[in-house]
Amino acid sequence: MKPVNLLPDEHRPRRAGGERPGSAYAVLGVLAVALAMVGFYVLSANQVSSREDAAAQAQRDAQAAQAEIATLGAFANFSQIKQVRVASVTSLAEARFDWERFVRELALVLPGRTYLSQVDASVLPDAAATATAATATTAIGPSATLLGCAPRQPDVAQLMVRLRELYRVQDVSLTESAKGSSDSASDSGDCGSFYSFSVIVAFTPSEPVVDGAGRRVPASLGGGG
Repeated sequence: MKPVNLLPDEHRPRRAGGERPGSAYAVLGVLAVALAMVGFYVLSANQVSSREDAAAQAQRDAQAAQAEIATLGAFANFSQIKQVRVASVTSLAEARFDWERFVRELALVLPGRTYLSQVDASVLPDAAATATAATATTAIGPSATLLGCAPRQPDVAQLMVRLRELYRVQDVSLTESAKGSSDSASDSGDCGSFYSFSVIVAFTPSEPVVDGAGRRVPASLGGGG
């Protein structure tokens, strides 16, 4: 005989008999979505953390580079100072002129009885040329203006020829050569009966490149060394 359950439906015990098909799949779907969200969150968190670590490393590298730049800055400043000093020394060396040699050679090439009353010289262009009213030569380097007296005109010409043989001389020009008066021979600075002359000697702007000890004044013209 089949037993009969006399309890109402709401009081009867429930049994897993698959009365609601699909409920388990819904639960699994919810769990899968939750798992995917958790995975996405973990992945995003890892990416953020990785980028933060990269940013921190980049900042540390930048600080290290700045510290190295600060350390090397002293060497860069020293290099600049060295270049400035080398340029200054080179400029001074190129501007130097051996006036002692010029005076020594000048004393050797003066013709007999010819003498100088004034010598104006400078390493600056045209500085000596401005001492006279008119010049035939425009100096672009060191120059010297020689004022003196000679007994004859040929002596002035001979002096100019000899001056052209001096060291570093580029050009020699005659500004004035006039015969003086015997009546004014006793005046200070006057040539008397001699010829007064004004000669401009222009030198090369820089030291010429020569082999050995350089040029020497020929012995036939006075033997200046």
